[in-house]
Amino acid sequence: MPVPLYQAKADMFRTLGHPVRIRVLELLQQGPLAVRDLAAAAEVESSTMSQQLSVLRMAGLVTATRDGGSVVYSLSRGEVAELLRAARRLLSELIADQNGLLAELQQSPHQPRPG
Repeated sequence: MPVPLYQAKADMFRTLGHPVRIRVLELLQQGPLAVRDLAAAAEVESSTMSQQLSVLRMAGLVTATRDGGSVVYSLSRGEVAELLRAARRLLSELIADQNGLLAELQQSPHQPRPG
């Protein structure tokens, strides 16, 4: 029995639910990088980076190719980068809304507590 679409989406978002994985995808938007370069840029151990890259690869979000003695990773498709850009736009709008609410709260007179 095939997995329902909503379950597949939930699985993808779970895969994206780790800060190191998000950082890796952000770094790969600039172009392919070797594991050691990704680990250095993300400031994590190579073993941690390898584990996270394995999860991303199994999910189909990144691809790996050998380049001499190193493995180079890249985004599997442009839609991955577009998803990250959409998340950034959404987060920016949510924060702007919160800042607007904060400004409104700071400008309004203090309400006395009831009772």
